[in-house]
Amino acid sequence: MTPNDNSLLRVGIGGLGAIGLAVARKLDAGIPGLGLAAVSARDAAKAARNLSGLGTVPPVVRLAELADLADIVVECAPAAVFAEIAEPAIRAGRIFVPASVGALLSHPDLISLAEETGARIVVPTGALLGLDAVRAAAEGNIRSVTMRTRKPPAGLAGAPHLAENGIDLTGLSEPLKVFEGTAREGAKGFPANVNVAAALGLAGVGPDKTRLEIWADPDVTRNTHTIEVDADSARFTMAIENVPSEENPRTGKITPLSVIAALRGLVSPLKVGS
Repeated sequence: MTPNDNSLLRVGIGGLGAIGLAVARKLDAGIPGLGLAAVSARDAAKAARNLSGLGTVPPVVRLAELADLADIVVECAPAAVFAEIAEPAIRAGRIFVPASVGALLSHPDLISLAEETGARIVVPTGALLGLDAVRAAAEGNIRSVTMRTRKPPAGLAGAPHLAENGIDLTGLSEPLKVFEGTAREGAKGFPANVNVAAALGLAGVGPDKTRLEIWADPDVTRNTHTIEVDADSARFTMAIENVPSEENPRTGKITPLSVIAALRGLVSPLKVGS
């Protein structure tokens, strides 16, 4: 089957970095019910080279064109161009799957727009775990949610919060807490690092009530997240250690797999988890 097959949902991918390229390759290899229709990337020539090994090479188009060519638009781009992908997709009534969940917090109008157009915003679990349990607890009363993230210093490089506060991680020899605040504040200060905190906030008590700590830790080799939830229905602690991507240490290898799982869940006859 090809992406032009009427039995397939057409998928467009905005961004071909560590996440987008992995998703494109998986779609090309075959996910029943889905077809790769188009991609968009900042460097079209590089994108064409990266896609040359696919069985069916999709067109490389402008960000805003994805919504015209796809039923599902997957955002895997830098947060700075989030709206250029999201708004056309949601305005066209598409299914929108954002990897930059933190950027969604800065565009609450898109959720209202989705209500008007019939679009759906499907947030992948990303590099986190246990969002089903948090969502279930949120149907009752959650008293508190706290997340502590530890990353190798290289995994936090380039974060706006570090630059704005003059925090230099060069030669760090012991763990350093570089941020403490809300998930919303953390997503703004570390847009490429803690999309997981934004997803956690959306699943539970909201990004302004979800507490977040971020540590630069030279002793860890994996991106580690520990979440503590205290609710009237349950009290639980979850921890995950994600292997950083070779292409981008700020992204865990599990992140593109989470996007792929979310896409598969849209068409699978059996979906496990709420």
